[in-house]
Amino acid sequence: MGSRTGIRAADRPCTLVVCRGCCCGNPGKYPQADHAWQLDRLRAEAAGSGGRFTVRTTDCLGPCGQANVVVVQPSTAGRLAGGRATWIGFAMGDDCTDDLVRWATEGGPGVAQPPVTLELQFIPPPREARARARR
Repeated sequence: MGSRTGIRAADRPCTLVVCRGCCCGNPGKYPQADHAWQLDRLRAEAAGSGGRFTVRTTDCLGPCGQANVVVVQPSTAGRLAGGRATWIGFAMGDDCTDDLVRWATEGGPGVAQPPVTLELQFIPPPREARARARR
């Protein structure tokens, strides 16, 4: 049985959830970062990945003091291998974007090891997200 998006749960790719709430993506807060470019690049890379990963945006994820925040959700295969959603803080700039694309293209959590430099940006999910994950 398919989902609303037409992708069967057994086939879900790694997904980058990009926060674009009150602080993340806000040029007033981080004028040195090209937020629109980053999102465009992530979407273009996902479109060219042959379905290896997808990108979606969401409103505020919570840890505003660590903006920009991106959550890397595992694919179905990654989840079956023990991968869990990974929260990345301070996700700005070319190097971070390159690392996100590389990890997602390689399969993301549970499938591929994250770049070491990206691991330095891992943050704990806010309390509300941890509570939802336990349900």
